[in-house]
Amino acid sequence: VSTMNAKTSSAGEEEASGMRNDTLGEVKRRQVIRVAYVIAALDLTLLFMQMGVMPYLAKSLGLDSVGFGYLQTIFGVLQLVGGYIFGRFADQFGARAALILSCASGSIFFLLMSLSTNIPLLFLSRLPGVFMHGIPGAQKVITDMTSPSQRAGALGKLGFCFGVGIIAGSAVGGVLSTKFGVYVPTYVGLVGSLINTLIAVVWIPSQSKPKSDHHMTEHSTSQSGSLFSIREILRLMKFPGVMEVFIVKVFAGLPIGLFMIMFSIISMDFFGLEAVESGYLMSYFGVLQMVVQGLVVGKLASRCSEMTLLRLSVFVFAGVGLGMALMRTVWHYCIIAVPLVFAFSMLATITDSILTKAVPSSDTGAMLGICASVQPLTRTVGPTIGGVLYKQFGVSSFGYLQLMVNLGLFVYLLKSKIPLQEVKS
Repeated sequence: VSTMNAKTSSAGEEEASGMRNDTLGEVKRRQVIRVAYVIAALDLTLLFMQMGVMPYLAKSLGLDSVGFGYLQTIFGVLQLVGGYIFGRFADQFGARAALILSCASGSIFFLLMSLSTNIPLLFLSRLPGVFMHGIPGAQKVITDMTSPSQRAGALGKLGFCFGVGIIAGSAVGGVLSTKFGVYVPTYVGLVGSLINTLIAVVWIPSQSKPKSDHHMTEHSTSQSGSLFSIREILRLMKFPGVMEVFIVKVFAGLPIGLFMIMFSIISMDFFGLEAVESGYLMSYFGVLQMVVQGLVVGKLASRCSEMTLLRLSVFVFAGVGLGMALMRTVWHYCIIAVPLVFAFSMLATITDSILTKAVPSSDTGAMLGICASVQPLTRTVGPTIGGVLYKQFGVSSFGYLQLMVNLGLFVYLLKSKIPLQEVKS
């Protein structure tokens, strides 16, 4: 009897020890996710700070509007090419190494900006942008640290960081450049990027490259060790449902992306806003983003299926298009901004969650990199397409295009049964 009691006691102690270890592991994962949010918020703050300062810095160096357009296009192309390469790097070397690369690239970016006393140096400062992907890096950390059922909610909270970045970055950049000079925000950006790098080094755990399941087919696992491979992109697109969801992700947000690219001109010509008023409007967007991503997206993701939320976001986008077509004043736009931010946030979060679960865990970084390339692609082709639409057909053309595209996508999502399945490795 005493032997049996001893064995029972030993088994109980082992079970309790295992539960304590699981609890410690869960606490550690939550801490790492919080650190990823901090890195993302600081990265976005610095990014929006330089975006607000860049036009004034370029003008002070004698760069005209055409040259500034070339500068923005170069940055967009670098981000477009670098998104997938960064994702593949994260898959091969881990999320920690990828985040350190992104933060270190940001440090070099701001260092070169602070030294840009002529136009060639200013163009040279864009080059580190090829590896500046703080949000995909944070997404990779969150994807590695969460279960599939928790992923959509955890990814959705990154939008809260986006709102913080818009508000804090725009305000800090404007105050520093006005009171202390146009180069001071670049010095602050350099220090902030170095702090971000240090946080990533200290707080993000090193992770080995995920290993593929032995039961996977030859087409399910990576066949190339290179950081950029068209064959690898095509392989990921062949997983069930990936191509369909990615097409919806690209085209549902394309019309509003064109509108946002032209927004600085539209706000001046169509709405008649001053620079300060445009800043207030951007802050309003930031607050909406924080509320929607922080309070709404996560709760809906825990209660509804991802396909239902994908259809909902596309349907709301169609309604936003109708509202934009009928829009006449900035107050109309402030009302439309509420469903617009909801649909935009929901579409980005749900599609990222679906796509990362549809590929092996060893390819989530590459998939996130492909998703991150959608916005730079819009920024690259957007100025030309958006300029033609605005000049030839006016602001309402963006709304009608948004309405027609998303109505077509909504009908497609209702009729087609996209084969979604979770791929484990």
